[in-house]
Amino acid sequence: MSLAGPTLLTASWVVGHAGGHHCLYPDGEIVVERDRVAFVGHGYGGAVARRIDYGHALIGPGFIDLDALGDLDTTALGYDNQPAWKKGRIWPQSYIDSGPVEMYDEAELAFQKRYAFSRLIRGGITTALPIGSLFYRAWGETTAEFEAAADAARDLGLRVYLGPAYRTGNALVREDGTIDYFFDEERGLKGLEEAIAFCRRMEGRDNGLIRTMLAPDRIETCTPDLLRRSAAAADDLDVPVRLHSNQSRFEYDSVLKLRGMSPTAWMASLGFLSPRALLPHGTYLSGRNGIAHRSDDLGMLRDAGVTIVHCPLVSGRHGTALQSFRSYRDMGLRIGLGTDTYPPDMFLNMQVGMMLCRVAEASATACRSQEFYDAATIAGADALRRPDLGRLQPGAKADLIVVDLDDPFAGQVIDPIQTLMLNAHAAMVRSVMIDGRFVMEDGVIPGIDDRDYRRRAQAQFDGVVAKYPLRTFGHPPVHEIFPSSYPVAAPQDPAGNR
Repeated sequence: MSLAGPTLLTASWVVGHAGGHHCLYPDGEIVVERDRVAFVGHGYGGAVARRIDYGHALIGPGFIDLDALGDLDTTALGYDNQPAWKKGRIWPQSYIDSGPVEMYDEAELAFQKRYAFSRLIRGGITTALPIGSLFYRAWGETTAEFEAAADAARDLGLRVYLGPAYRTGNALVREDGTIDYFFDEERGLKGLEEAIAFCRRMEGRDNGLIRTMLAPDRIETCTPDLLRRSAAAADDLDVPVRLHSNQSRFEYDSVLKLRGMSPTAWMASLGFLSPRALLPHGTYLSGRNGIAHRSDDLGMLRDAGVTIVHCPLVSGRHGTALQSFRSYRDMGLRIGLGTDTYPPDMFLNMQVGMMLCRVAEASATACRSQEFYDAATIAGADALRRPDLGRLQPGAKADLIVVDLDDPFAGQVIDPIQTLMLNAHAAMVRSVMIDGRFVMEDGVIPGIDDRDYRRRAQAQFDGVVAKYPLRTFGHPPVHEIFPSSYPVAAPQDPAGNR
C-alpha cells in the first residue's frame, strides 16, 4: 500500500543514522514522504496525513541480502547425505553424456522466484540479489525466468538486483569415481551475452526497483575469458558482478590444479577484482581453514575494494566459517551478508555469524552486535554503491522494517540491537516498507497465501527429488541417496496388516 501523504511512524526504538553511523532513538519518530525518509528523531513539528504507533517495537532499516535465496532450497538433500559426489551434487559422466535436463519447467521457475521473494520480505529483507542453484539446471539460468522474476519483484514490491547465472564448465564424476571438469566455453559466453542484453533491457525498470547484475556462477566453473569479459561488461554496464569463490576446499584445490594459483590470485591476474565484485563466501583463502600460505589473498581482496559476502548459516552447516569475521574487518575488508539457504532469516545469520566469530577467536569480545547489524545494512548498501539504502536518515529511501519486541520469545531489552542478536527471528518482522510502500502490514503480504505457497513448494521439491537418480553417480534409487534418519514404520490397515 502506498502512502497518501507524510506519515509519522513511532516505536519504542528507532534506528536512525547520523554522522556515518547508526544511532538509537528511544521512543523515536520517523516521517516518510513518498519514497523517502523525511525525518528521524524526536519532536517532529510538521503536519502529517497519518500516524502509526507500533508500541513496543523497533523500526530499523531493511536488510540488504547480497546472496539471497532465490529458489527452493535443497540444503536438506545434502545436510546429512555425504559425500557430495555420491549424492548427486556433482554430475556423473553418464548424465553429461545423455544430456543434462531442466529439473523445473517454466511455471515452476516463475513460482519459485515469487515464493522465495515473499519469504525474503517476511524476514525483513528489502534489497535482494537472488541466488539459485545450477545443479538442477540443464546449464545456466535463462533471461525468460528472470523476466518473470522481475515481474514477481514488481508485484510484491521487493527491491532486487537481477541477472541470470551463467558458466563455461561443470564438475563431473568419471566412471571410476574420480572428479574432473567438463567445459563448453561457447555455451558459457553465449550465456554472458544474454545476461548483458538482459541488463541493458531491464536496468532501472519500475522506477528503479529493478536493477541488474552479472552473475558468473562458481569460480571453478568459469574459464579465463568468461571472467575477463564479465569484469569488462560490469564496468561498461556499471553493475555489480558476483562470483562464488573461496567457498570450499574442493573449489580451492580445483582452481589450483586448473589454473596454477589460488582462486584469489587467479581473479587478480584476470583483472576481475574491483569494488564492483561481490564474492561469497571467502572462507577458504591462503593461510585460512587449513590452506597453506601461497599468496596474500586477503591483502589482494582488500586492496581491490571487493566485498566478501558472508553467509554464516550455510557455512556453519557445512562445518566451516570465516577465520575470522574479526580479523577480516581488522584488515579493512568490507563484509556484507547473505542468506543463501533456508530459512532466509537475516537475524539467524547474524546470530550464527557472531557465534562463529567468537568460537574462531575463542573470545566473547571478538565481535559486537552492532558490527553484524552494520554488515546486514550499511555494508550491503556500500557494496552496491547505494548511500540511499541501508540507513534511515533524511533523503534515504524509505526501506524499513518493524520488529515486534512484544513477541513472546523476544526476551528482555536493555539494548534493542543486542536483543535482536540474542533472540530475534524472522517471524518477529511485523511490517515492511520498501520505496515508501507497505509491502507487508501486520504480517500480511497482499495476495500471498503462505500455506498454499508452502504446499506448492513441497510438491515442486518432491518432483526434483524423484528425478535425483538421473543425475547421481551410479543412479541408485532415491532411498539410497537420501536414507532416512530413523527407520520408517510402514502404515497398517484397520485389520492390522502392513
